[in-house]
This record gives sequence, structure tokens and C-alpha cells, in this order.
Amino acid sequence: MSHILILVSGDENNCLSENHFAIAQKKIETPLHFKWLHPQKAAECPIDVTADNLCFMELKNIFEAEKIDTFIVPAHNRKKKLLLADMDATIVKDETLDELAASVGLKSEIATITLRAMRGELDFKAALIERVKMLKDTPLSALQDTLARMEINRGALETVRVMRQHGAECYLVSGGFTYFTKIISEKCGFNGHHGNQLAFADNRMTGEVILPILDKDAKLTLLNHYTQLLHLNAADTLAVGDGANDIPMLQNAGLGVGYHPKPLVVDSIQNCILHTDLTSLLYIQGYSWQNITA
Repeated sequence: MSHILILVSGDENNCLSENHFAIAQKKIETPLHFKWLHPQKAAECPIDVTADNLCFMELKNIFEAEKIDTFIVPAHNRKKKLLLADMDATIVKDETLDELAASVGLKSEIATITLRAMRGELDFKAALIERVKMLKDTPLSALQDTLARMEINRGALETVRVMRQHGAECYLVSGGFTYFTKIISEKCGFNGHHGNQLAFADNRMTGEVILPILDKDAKLTLLNHYTQLLHLNAADTLAVGDGANDIPMLQNAGLGVGYHPKPLVVDSIQNCILHTDLTSLLYIQGYSWQNITA
């Protein structure tokens, strides 16, 4: 079998069941042999169809209403040796620049620009420079408060821990700022982090971003850099993100996964986490609940 079909339930009140397997088998029109990765939550089975097969899209649509995420990946090289992860709205719950803006009463204005940039409607670099300029004179204490409020998304800690336990290297790559990526990277156990740098003077933001700006091209460059540095093939790599500036990285990784992604990301890649948490990244790779809880 060339591929693996993975189902993960995102609704605790509507568990994965044999009935869902029967629906999948009927749609694919071939006997399927499911294996539990997490009883009543996640399961996998080998199949002999490709990711662009029409029946896969039909299955995704069928299970969408039941908050079941449907993934399909090549059977070869499932367990990845390199993870690159976006930070804002992926590893952490919110967009950190928006939350920083909230502390100075500018969240509405800045969040509107952020959303348009993440949807691919604005140039990322220009939008970043504009938003940071609006935050000129914001005190360092506001960044400290924002950092203290940042919430790490469910499954992030487990994903990094399990992958590193099995020999993978994991890096946080963000269009956000190193003031935040440094601490979040350490909390999650990443090997390292990359982000943009804010300029400060007298413990206040100057309203400038130190060049060069880390954007979608830089994320792709980092993916290629670490792939070469670790002597890996593209098939050994996994990338996850939510916004338009993640798309080149997602499309060029061996496995690119959108996490609660913007519409442009959904249209650009096959596999998206829509209803579940980041532990789906582990189920996709064939890790079981025993690996996650060990």
C-alpha cells in the first residue's frame, strides 16, 4: 500500500468508531484494516490511493460535519527527522503582535492588518513594518506582560518532546519577534528559534524592525538550510503553520500541515488540522497514544 489514511476525532462527545471506518471503506471501495493509535480518538489504515484522489476529498467533506480531521500521507518516511513550526496562531494561541497592541489600546487597528497579511491580502514585510511603526514608544513592560499572557496550544509540548525523543530536530520559525520566540522555544523544548528583531531605545520600542525581515522566503530558506545541514531529504521534513507566509515552507516540506489555517492555506496544501490539536502531527507520523504519554 502506497499511502496511509489517518482519522482523528476533535469532538470528545462524538468518538471515532467502527462506523466511521465502514464509511471510509465504502467510499474507497476496498477492504480497509484500521489500527488504533488512540482508542476512540485516532486511527490509521494503509490504502492504495494518492493524496489527490477524489475519494479522499469526499471523505474529508463527509467527516467535516463530525469534527473529524482526515489526513493522507505516503507510507514511506512517515516519522520525520526535522520539524519547522510557525509560532503565532500555531504553537501559541494568538497573534503576539495583536496581543501586544491590546496593551496600548491598538488591538483593533493592528489585528485588522494582521488578518489581511495572514490571508495573503497584504505584503507581509510592508504590513509588519506598518504595525510595528504604530507601536512606537511601547514600553518593554508591555512586551513582558504580553509574554506572560501567551498561551501555548494543546499538543505543542507533546509534539516537540516525542519527535526529539525519536531523534528529530525541531525549530520555531516565526515572522514574529525573537523577544517572544526565545522564551516560547525554550518552554516547548525546540532545538532553536528564528524570528524578527525589534529595535529598542531607553526600554521602549523605536517603531522599527531590524533588517533583514524574516518572511515566507526566509522560512523556506531555513527549511532548506536545516535539511542540508542535517543531511536529510525533503521527505524527512515536516512543517506546520497557519498563514499565507507559511505556504512556501509547507509546500516544500516532505509533509506540510496547516493548523487551523487561513483559507489560502487550505487551498494550497492537502493536509490541515481543522478540529483537533497539535498531537495530530504525531498521529499523522504513526506515533501512538503510548508514545505521547510515555
